[in-house]
Amino acid sequence: MLAGAVLALVLAAAPDQPPLPTVPQSAEIQLKVERDGSLSVAEAISVPNGVTMDRRVPLRVAAPHHRDRVYGVRDVVLEDSGTAQVDADALTVHLTSGTSVVRYTVDGAVAGDRVTWELAGGWSTDLKFIRASFAAPEIPTAVDCLVGDFPCGAAQIDHAGLTRFSQQNLAAGDRMTATVELPAGTVPANEVLVPAQTIAGAFVLTAPVGWAWAGFGALLLAAAAWVLLARRSFHVKAPAPGGSFHVKATGEFASPAGVLPGHVGLLLHDRAGPVDLAATVLDLAVRNYLWVSDGPTLTRRNPADEHLTTFEHAVFDAVLPEEPVTLAELRQRHVEVPRAELRADVVRRGWFATRRLGRAGIRVVCYGVFLTVLLALTAGYAQLGVILALAGAAAVVVSATLPARRHAGAEVARRLRGVAEELATTRAKDFDKTQREVVFSRGLPYALALGELSPWVAAFDGLEHPPPVYWHDGDISPDQAGSFATALAGTFAAAHRARFRDVVSGN
Repeated sequence: MLAGAVLALVLAAAPDQPPLPTVPQSAEIQLKVERDGSLSVAEAISVPNGVTMDRRVPLRVAAPHHRDRVYGVRDVVLEDSGTAQVDADALTVHLTSGTSVVRYTVDGAVAGDRVTWELAGGWSTDLKFIRASFAAPEIPTAVDCLVGDFPCGAAQIDHAGLTRFSQQNLAAGDRMTATVELPAGTVPANEVLVPAQTIAGAFVLTAPVGWAWAGFGALLLAAAAWVLLARRSFHVKAPAPGGSFHVKATGEFASPAGVLPGHVGLLLHDRAGPVDLAATVLDLAVRNYLWVSDGPTLTRRNPADEHLTTFEHAVFDAVLPEEPVTLAELRQRHVEVPRAELRADVVRRGWFATRRLGRAGIRVVCYGVFLTVLLALTAGYAQLGVILALAGAAAVVVSATLPARRHAGAEVARRLRGVAEELATTRAKDFDKTQREVVFSRGLPYALALGELSPWVAAFDGLEHPPPVYWHDGDISPDQAGSFATALAGTFAAAHRARFRDVVSGN
């Protein structure tokens, strides 16, 4: 308590004028940390006749973990001869002969409970002697003083609570730095740390970057929840009631909303495979674009016309480019579903949304990479570019995992479920004899695509007079037509597996 009272009296009586140097080319320095954490500095420097002295104090110094510590200097006043100025990078002093006093205020010198400042250094000439005093609202608990990597000549707390430093013969360019530790909570901390102006510093985690990462994490959680909910709602739980397909009075078969057998896998499962490809080929035969003969062999019956969709054109050309082909030969061609054309067709019909999110995500990834490089080489905060690139990548992943089916597509899918139920429970006797031939053949590709081939074939094959199969050479039964459909799906499935093995093996 007594020491604190003495210190308060000393501070109250401390003059603004520092002691003047008694030795030429020396400095007397007075430091006082204020209640708000600012550091008041007064330096009296003696310059010999005919000599000029220059000093440059950098205001941005290296700190651990790829950061720089930034000081602020304000209220610079020079008494006597010379100049003193401050900019964003340094405090610069130029002195001529005589004794000059430089006064200024430092911000950013308090880190936690430690006050750090460069007492002297960066002078263009040697200093013969330096003496400094440090005053604070409370008596310091520890002091340290370094000249480069070596201790100063003296650094101690006197009986009045003032901290005193001294050093003889400070060489030109050398720097004398003092650190004083105060009792906890004596003054508020005001240290300013910024990323170092290096590539590593550009990637330092800062508060803005931390908030950006937090926002990105929240965005990822929201996207994951969105995907899970969308995928759960994708599965059609309630099929539409009956009447999903019918035969007109003219005997023409009509599918719900004009859906084709090749659409089924995409609408119901968000993917198309060998069964959808086989159903499309079978549908082309049923619609008289292909002719099936023993072998089994596929032959072009009619040229592709405007009634075929783009993806049906692609299947037609891939299966039968020119000459007739057997199923054994077709297996060697590794024909795949034209997924791009198929997806474009369901998008055109309004059943699926476009993958705009994925394309936008790719662009955002490119922007993020560019921004990362730009920030790393200029302003720093390069992690913001990384976050942007990752956000773009997340958009691509979300686009790939989100079901693209729209409300209209979901309704068509429900009606397809209804078609599947009707195919499984159809009684062939309910159709007129004149309709049975068309109904069986037109329904066969849908039965294959919807997994109801067996009950559909059995319903017509069990008739006393089964309907003829007009798209196949020879007099075959519905059961034989079903066997051909199964063999066609097996051909494309085997070709798909063979292609997959070739890709894995690198052939």
